[in-house]
Amino acid sequence: MTTSFEAGTLAGVGSFRCEECSFPVALHPGDEVPPCPSCGGSAFRRSSLFETGATPAPIPEATDPGWLAEARDALVRGGDYLAFEDGGARMVALDNGWTRIGRSLAAHVRFDDPTVSRRHALIYRDDEGAKALDDRSLNGLFHNGERVELADLSDGDVLSVGRFSLHFVQFTTERAAQSAAGTTR
Repeated sequence: MTTSFEAGTLAGVGSFRCEECSFPVALHPGDEVPPCPSCGGSAFRRSSLFETGATPAPIPEATDPGWLAEARDALVRGGDYLAFEDGGARMVALDNGWTRIGRSLAAHVRFDDPTVSRRHALIYRDDEGAKALDDRSLNGLFHNGERVELADLSDGDVLSVGRFSLHFVQFTTERAAQSAAGTTR
């Protein structure tokens, strides 16, 4: 059973911290209260997102999921991709320009989850590479476990957006040619 609050201590727009590990979570009226993305706890208290009295738990170190190698091997077109799990493994090709990540219906990569802000993060890609930018999210954008405002992306980097881990994959045209010839790695 999921819980949402219309009145009381957790009602309204605001920031909350897990009572077990102090992980920050932002909720809006009527949002379902998620389990803590850090420790799985279910008790929260109202607090400032920028509160200094408690140290939030670090983002758990992302491990290489078993499906990622298989997803990489299935690629045939060179380019940059975001790989993640959301009801199953997904791989999204990144085009040049901006890719929006968030809870909004306008997001290119959309997560319907209260740990994700409507406008959570942006990926900018061009011929020189890719960068991740925090789009004023309440819970922050984490790059390889560290909170960032802006980060250059390299193959194998992990972005944490709410409770989701997004793996940045660069599939070069050289690797695509090897794959087509049947000589992967």
